[in-house]
Amino acid sequence: MEKVNNRRYAKTPIALLKRMWRVLRVIFHRMFRRGGSMRRAKHLRVPAWMSKYLGWANPFRYIKRLDRYIIRKFIGTYFFAILLIISISIVFDFNENLSKFTEYNAPWRAIIFDYYMNFVPYFANLFSPLFVFIAVIFFTSKMAGNSEIIAILATGVSFKRMLRPYMFSCVLISMLSYFLAAYVIPHGTVIRQNFESLYKNNKKNTSAENVQLQVDNGVIAYMQHYDNTVKRGYGFCLDKFENKKLVSHMTAAEIMYDTIAESKFHWQAFNWKIREMRGMKEKITSGMRLDTLIQMEPIDLVYSKGQQEAFTSPELSEYISKQIDRGSSNVVQYQVEYHKRIATSFASFILTIIGASLSSRKRKGGMGVYLGAGLALSFAYIILQTISATFAINAGTHPMLAAWMPNILFAFIAYACYRKAPN
Repeated sequence: MEKVNNRRYAKTPIALLKRMWRVLRVIFHRMFRRGGSMRRAKHLRVPAWMSKYLGWANPFRYIKRLDRYIIRKFIGTYFFAILLIISISIVFDFNENLSKFTEYNAPWRAIIFDYYMNFVPYFANLFSPLFVFIAVIFFTSKMAGNSEIIAILATGVSFKRMLRPYMFSCVLISMLSYFLAAYVIPHGTVIRQNFESLYKNNKKNTSAENVQLQVDNGVIAYMQHYDNTVKRGYGFCLDKFENKKLVSHMTAAEIMYDTIAESKFHWQAFNWKIREMRGMKEKITSGMRLDTLIQMEPIDLVYSKGQQEAFTSPELSEYISKQIDRGSSNVVQYQVEYHKRIATSFASFILTIIGASLSSRKRKGGMGVYLGAGLALSFAYIILQTISATFAINAGTHPMLAAWMPNILFAFIAYACYRKAPN
């Protein structure tokens, strides 16, 4: 009877989860512990084929002592550069804005947690290519000055093989950069912008005049004035067309967005009138108040500077699709922002190849020459990124091409530097 109960207990979800956790714990132990055995615990009964394929899929299997040494230097120098430069930036920014903080009586808690706690990740990720380039040039030129690069190449390691830990570090940095830009920083940007509007007098655009947009297929909305502070619009009309013929015309003196509704697109119309055209006949209805659904939101009516930075990537993609379906022309900056987040995360690979190729040679000038070249190239990349985005917004360049243009141009530079690097 006890054996039957034990068998039944072994099949319960809790027991299966416990056993799965033990298997995963051994797998992770094998991945992070050198020389461990995937099947060191016999009672787990890990199949041989699973042990074999898990060993092949383990990325740490291909990382040797030299790789760990370079990765540790790369990651350590990268975060040290971020800490150093961002600390200096905070000091200068605080010194510049201290008078405004005092004038608008900004509390210290808001300054620290609402402003600077969101200031740091935003600017760290914005200048991430610069930090990557500086880190690569700094520690690689130091290794070259200590003849470590010469010793590595003298053992038969090719320059291509030496770049493996650099690329692995770039994978980690790129994943972190994209995750911050796509999901973390947008939420912090909203808090930081609200702080700036309250305590730095950076007022947001909260109103719009003569707004016209397509809210659905054959449905056109128009508003003479909209105030986003109170979520209220004036001089509203809504036209519905079927086969290019007007079938309904709604007017309202005022319209207000329902912010407490459980779902989106709830509006309340005041002093409304609806005219429905049915052939040669016309039906007119009117009233003082009407709850209705209109496929538009306050964010579709008012645009403020830097608004695209407050969207996460999924929200940005959804907003772009919605605006394109509506035929809106004010969507280019959102497309540039969406593609720039992806392109910037890949920039670390290109700049790392350039930095490693330039600084791997031992020269009399030391690392000062490399740091100067690195800073020049990094700022050139950032300036080119800004110029290409401006071309997309004002000159009609495709947003994806504008976002990837710096990477494309610097990829040719990286290839030329790689070809001339020591083998």
